[in-house]
Parts: sequence; C-alpha cells; structure tokens
Amino acid sequence: MEENTAQDKIIQLQEELDKTRSELCVLYEISNAMRTSLKLDDVLYIILTGVTAHAGLGFNRAMLFLINEKASLIEGKMGIGPHTGEEANLIWKQIEAEKNTLDDLIENYKASDKMADSQFNHLVTSLKFPLDERNGGVVALSILENMPIHISREIIPQYVSDHLLQKIHMEEFAIVPLKTKDKVIGTIVVDNIFNKKPITKDDMRILTMFANQAGLAIENSQLYEQTVLQAQTDSLTKLWNHGYFQYCLQEEVKEAKQNDSCVSLILLDMDNFKELNDALGHQAGDQVLKDLAQIIKDYCRKLDYPCRYGGEEFAVILPQANKKEAYLIAERIRQAIEKYHFYNKETGEKKISVSIGVATLPENSINDKTTLLSFADKALYEAKQGGKNKTCLSNG
Repeated sequence: MEENTAQDKIIQLQEELDKTRSELCVLYEISNAMRTSLKLDDVLYIILTGVTAHAGLGFNRAMLFLINEKASLIEGKMGIGPHTGEEANLIWKQIEAEKNTLDDLIENYKASDKMADSQFNHLVTSLKFPLDERNGGVVALSILENMPIHISREIIPQYVSDHLLQKIHMEEFAIVPLKTKDKVIGTIVVDNIFNKKPITKDDMRILTMFANQAGLAIENSQLYEQTVLQAQTDSLTKLWNHGYFQYCLQEEVKEAKQNDSCVSLILLDMDNFKELNDALGHQAGDQVLKDLAQIIKDYCRKLDYPCRYGGEEFAVILPQANKKEAYLIAERIRQAIEKYHFYNKETGEKKISVSIGVATLPENSINDKTTLLSFADKALYEAKQGGKNKTCLSNG
C-alpha cells in the first residue's frame, strides 16, 4: 500500500514537472518572439498572440490596456480574439487545418504589415477608463493596487455595473497588471467566453509571470519609439524635421506611382520674417514659428505630414490629395494664419502672413520627388513675387 502511495506521488511529481517544463517552454518561446521587433504595435500583437494562440497560453480572447499618464486615462490598445461564437468556430477549424505555430502566426502578421481588421479589436481600442478606482472600475483597481484579479462566474454578478462589463460581455475573466522595473503601465484582460473553460489558479500564475515579461518588452518598445520620434522631430516646432520630410516624400511618391494615385506638396514661407526677428528679437521669432506650426498642424488632415522644411519655411505632404484638394487645404492654412493674432508681451498683438506654393503628382508632367519639390518651390516663388500672402498652384 505504501509502495503504491509512493509510486502515485512520483507520478504526480512527474506530471507537475512536465507541466512546469511545458509552461516554461511556452514563456521562453513568447519571450523570444517579443525580441524580434521594437515597434510597439508588433510587440502588442506578439504579446496578445502569445496569450491567445493554441501554441501559447490558449485563452479565447485577450485585451491590452495602457496608461495615458498625461490624460490620466486607461486606453484600450489592442484586442485579439473572435467577436462571435461562429467566428470562434471558424478560427479553430482553420487552426486545426493549418497547424500554425506561434512563429507562423507572428510571421503571417509581419507579412501582412498590419493586424486583421476585426470587430473585437475595434471595440477594445474604442475603450477609455479614468485612472481612478471609483470611475475606472476593476481595470483601474488592478493597476492602482498592482494586483492580478480573477472575476469568477460566482462573483461576476457583483460587477454588472463595471465599465468594462458594460462594454464587453464576459462570464468570467482575469486581469493582470503589466509591470516594468518600477511601475505598472497597463493590464492584460483575458477570458474564455466561447469554450467556457474555467480560469484556474495555474492560469493566473503563468499569466502573471508572462505579464511581467510583457511589461518590460512594452517599456523597451516605448523608449525606442520615443527615441525614433525625437530623431525625426524638429525640436522647436515639434513638426517632422527636414530629414524625415525627405524620407516621407520619397515614400509617398513611390506609393502614388505604384497605386496610380496622386500626392500633393505644399511649401509655405513666412512673409517678412527677417524684419519681425530684427524688430522683436529671436525669442519672439521662435514663438511665432511655434504658433505657426500649431496652426499648420491643426488645419491638416490626419494622414498628412506637416514638416519644418528649414528656417521660416514649412512643408506639408498630402497623400491622395489632388491639386484642387491641396489648394483648398493650403488656402485654409493661409487664411487661418492671416486671421491669427500672434502675441508678444512687448509689442502686443502682431499679424503675420505666409506665401504658399502647391504642386501635385502626376499633374503638370510631375513624375518624381525632385520635380514635385521643384515645381512646388517655383509656385512658392510666384506667390512671393506676386505680392505675398497668397497661394499659387504650379503650372508646370
């Protein structure tokens, strides 16, 4: 009898050892995958794929929230998983047929250059919660208290008024904080809404271990993106700098030619800037440039690239904008600047004007970046020579 008991214990220990080894292998594979990219979207996708993939932690759905410290908000950044039971069944059949590994799923994502446009992801990325326990609910509680939370089927009725549950139907779920070396930066939320598999203590343990690694990977990615952004941004105006302008213009011209579409370029130069600098001083001149940059940014479309071209000259790259659309945007910017009252504490309010040149590819025989830039520059010169404070279109 004692021999059987000892044998049972050995078998149990072996099973626990095998399970632990399997968990460590999964964590190791996901950790290696997270090192393959420093782009934040890539890292978030790899993390959530690791949480939901059959070769990973295997939850039905996963959501990732990050803290926006400036706005004191918790924002949904990405969600992976089916939106309906029918969609879940289709995905599981596809997984069974294709036998994709975790590496396969990640490579497929990188090859497509973006995550599949899913309803669930749209829903998650629309969510924002205040970073306080009273108004932010259980997601905020997990972050503020730095603790994992398991809301089981038994206690979920107590949370029916929670902000997260009001937006996303769940019958049981778990939240784990994403930690860096010295703070919490967000959370991962998971559930098994479709296969109804209970979330166990072991699930919570491995999910928490994984979240600790994920938090560090996200922090590294954010630091990298901040560094890249600083390298591409003009320090005074916070617009894209000249180097990034040249890169973006080249890429947008290439894309326009490949897709048989158009791209327009606005060149904008401040009128009489030297006189203003001489009269008010460089500090006042810098403030005018910053105000000017903000107006340009405010009157651009979301897909445009407002840039500081150099000195008092600015540029805006307008993807998919024809000459008429580009002219309307340029005039909107010019008129907003003309109406704006730039304030200086010594001289009071000051009115400023700008001259603008516009060129469009493929119009006027423009078929490359150099010609597009040259024609926009000629149109700007024409605006200057024609009396300033006006927008001129390139005529070739």
